[in-house]
Amino acid sequence: MSNLLPCVEIETGANPSAAVIWLHGLGADGNDFAPIVPELGLPANLAVRFVFPHAPTMPITCNNGYVMRAWYDIVHFDQISRQADVNGVKQSVQYVRDLIADQNAKGIPTSRIILAGFSQGGAIAYTAGLTHPDALAGIVCLSTYLPAEELLSKDTIANNQATPLLAAHGSHDPVVGISLGEKAKQYVVDLGVNVTWQTYPIQHSVCLPEIQLIGQFIKQQLA
Repeated sequence: MSNLLPCVEIETGANPSAAVIWLHGLGADGNDFAPIVPELGLPANLAVRFVFPHAPTMPITCNNGYVMRAWYDIVHFDQISRQADVNGVKQSVQYVRDLIADQNAKGIPTSRIILAGFSQGGAIAYTAGLTHPDALAGIVCLSTYLPAEELLSKDTIANNQATPLLAAHGSHDPVVGISLGEKAKQYVVDLGVNVTWQTYPIQHSVCLPEIQLIGQFIKQQLA
């Protein structure tokens, strides 16, 4: 596939029967979350392929046009709102669909794939996960927000409305305020999505209890 993004891949066992596609935050890359795989506490008999794609590089308007890896341009942001480039969001949704199709081609059905993301990557996980045309095993959205609420409706999320979604946020987050996380969570709950919501007394990062919760979620959805 010509649009397939370069990725870091880690397999927890031979012949993986499931996959987790994990999207990094603004300015990071696919290496960012690769080290947490051993900390998830997955059982030895659950062979999972973790896919950590590298977002494309682009100038970010709110960062004075500085070029970095990003899932979409951000025109403006503050603690209560984000102005995202909606066309860029749609492009990254397509990147995710291509990544899922690639796993399908390798023998892993969509029903055995979890889509996860942190910060800007979590914004794409919300959007791409809920609007995917086939039902995923689960969606994980960390320290994030909705970049374009207009893309999510009961019609567009029909195939993943019942997909379990884990959302977590740091209560002291100075980058993506927890009010943005709560707003995103409530928006999708109002659409009928089954959300598990958890907060931690941390800033814009993840902590070990959060990683362990994600591991439990992965086990629950893929066991």
